[in-house]
Amino acid sequence: MKTLLRSVGFCYAAMIVAPAYPLAPTEAQSATLKELVEVIEERHYASRRYDDSLSAQHFAAYIDALDPQRMFFDAADISEFAKWRLELDNAGRSGNLDPAFTMFDRYHQRLKERLESILASLPDTLASFDYSVEEFLVIDHSLMPWADDTSELDDRWRKRLKNQALSLKMADKAPEEIPITLERRYQNQLNRLDQYNAQDVFQIYANTLAEQYDPHTNYFSPRRAENFDINMSLSFEGIGAILQIDDEYAKVARLVPAGPADKQGQLRPSDLIIGVGQGDEGPIEDVVGWRLDEIVDLIRGPQNTTVRLEVIPGKGKTDERRVVPIQRNEVKLEEQAAQKEIIEFEDESEVKHRIGVIDIPAFYIDFEAYRRGDKNYRSTTRDVKRLIDELVAAGVEGLVIDLRDNGGGSLQEANQLTGLFIEYGPTVQIRSAESRVWRDGKRRRSNYYEGPLAVMINRLSASASEIFAGAIQDYGRGIVVGEQSFGKGTVQSLVPLQEGQLKITESKFYRISGGSTQHKGVLPDIDYPSVFDPAQIGESALDNALSWDQISPARFNRYQDYNTILPGLMARHQQRAANDPDYRYLEDQVEMAREARKVSALPLQESGRLAMRDEQEAKALAIENRRRSAKGLATLESLASANDDAEDAMTPSEQTKTTSEPSSESPEDTREEATADVLLLETGRILVDSVAMRPDTSIALRAQNHGNKGL
Repeated sequence: MKTLLRSVGFCYAAMIVAPAYPLAPTEAQSATLKELVEVIEERHYASRRYDDSLSAQHFAAYIDALDPQRMFFDAADISEFAKWRLELDNAGRSGNLDPAFTMFDRYHQRLKERLESILASLPDTLASFDYSVEEFLVIDHSLMPWADDTSELDDRWRKRLKNQALSLKMADKAPEEIPITLERRYQNQLNRLDQYNAQDVFQIYANTLAEQYDPHTNYFSPRRAENFDINMSLSFEGIGAILQIDDEYAKVARLVPAGPADKQGQLRPSDLIIGVGQGDEGPIEDVVGWRLDEIVDLIRGPQNTTVRLEVIPGKGKTDERRVVPIQRNEVKLEEQAAQKEIIEFEDESEVKHRIGVIDIPAFYIDFEAYRRGDKNYRSTTRDVKRLIDELVAAGVEGLVIDLRDNGGGSLQEANQLTGLFIEYGPTVQIRSAESRVWRDGKRRRSNYYEGPLAVMINRLSASASEIFAGAIQDYGRGIVVGEQSFGKGTVQSLVPLQEGQLKITESKFYRISGGSTQHKGVLPDIDYPSVFDPAQIGESALDNALSWDQISPARFNRYQDYNTILPGLMARHQQRAANDPDYRYLEDQVEMAREARKVSALPLQESGRLAMRDEQEAKALAIENRRRSAKGLATLESLASANDDAEDAMTPSEQTKTTSEPSSESPEDTREEATADVLLLETGRILVDSVAMRPDTSIALRAQNHGNKGL
């Protein structure tokens, strides 16, 4: 289930008094539902009516939100609920919430009965498990139909409990601790069950309706609206991570650039959080099955204190566990500021090259300082302009703009940043729901950086990043390398409702060449191995994402046509990649993770589970030793021994995190080839190749004969 996002910067009020059951909607919620339907039909970009077709879609989504793993409802329940399948649209227009609360009440009843049953028989059930029997737990729930009856649900729960016990056993949990851990886990879920209130039910129901229009249209209850405002102001303290519910786990959706988790470096998107501990030595509390807001509350805490997260790595289906300590702190604007460095390397002729790199974590602007008229307000464009001047003064031959993991930000800054690299012209087109198109860009001629340029993107480069990268690509102003970007090409606004707010998609971004960035994103000129699974991360992985389309292109002049030299650039890139141990290591890791994600069922036989783990470890060891052998390093007997040789075992991509410094620390942060990010280094080489292959172009001539101009 790819919804219900929460930021770990949020603060949630505790509910002390449990509400009476069954829950009932309020008059305000009924009025809000009617208002939501009116607003979304009138203002959403798709101009789609809430009809029987959308009612059926909403019906399925709401049931999936309540029971994504098909562990509570059986086929008889679904058959009973089917009377509302084509009636939710009519109910919505009249403000009738009875279907929503009736289905939730059945879910609540089934869950309570199940938890009480598990707790009553837990010791005997655990004692009955035979881990020598060959059987499997289906983990791809798209393959699982609704259970025919209670006995089939009982068997699904038996397998789930057996898997949980086996996972704890495989993680070296002491035998006497396993029943204690599981009893605590299920008792906590039972204790929290009656904390659901009418606002929670309405939040789920209204939001599943909103998300049928597109994944970025969301309903925020009053509590969630307040927390959304806190998140947008970047005034929160926490670890800087966006979480979402994934079955019974809290999954890391993305990290806030320059936030505590991002800087710590061990937490990754798709990791599953299963435990939270306070301080350096406090006990880790199991949070499997908890409400997401309660996990967020547990992760938050006073500034400069430590929280420890026990996570299952998201790289594949595995019993691996690791504990990630993170110091809580506020995400500050200056920590998201652009940074520069210089990478140096030799080409095949042993000629030394110096390439400037500007890493932009987000498109930011200090709105408060800007509104006050502060002439020294911070913004992406202002900072990058200064960094370009510093790098040009240091004698770099070209620039790499690194937008990897940049989730976007200010549209104004994306447009103005593009203006630093073009003389003048449009940078983006925006179309409203009424099909009105307007263009933004650089309207006046002014100085711009004329030297060779490359832009790096990955799957987490989104929104404003895609506008910038797309414009550079369309103008032929630079070469774009990396992975297919996220594909978020829509614009949202907040609409206040009687109770809560609606974030609604009202317009769509288009490149100046006419194609949308929506769904498809920006396709790089040269692809790098993708460390992210596009089936899990990206606009195309989200339910109900708006489709790609195109409009008429804007009028603009291209600087050069990279298509004529792309075959040559690709050939040289592939030749280097084939002979680079670190690049091959990255490709091997990506392939291993891809294979691990194909697993649709887990063995509940201990020998089968051990064989699965041993196979994964053997593959990882073989990959590491291939890299070591190619680099002339000693090979390892086991992955555990890598801890004794951590420096050698560190890949260039990992070393980047320890050697890169903010530009304000030094006017010339230079990294030699040995410690450069393998992908960043390859981008520098591609940039040098592009100049060598097109020495007759005006930009290349300026770079070679006259030196790059500052701004």
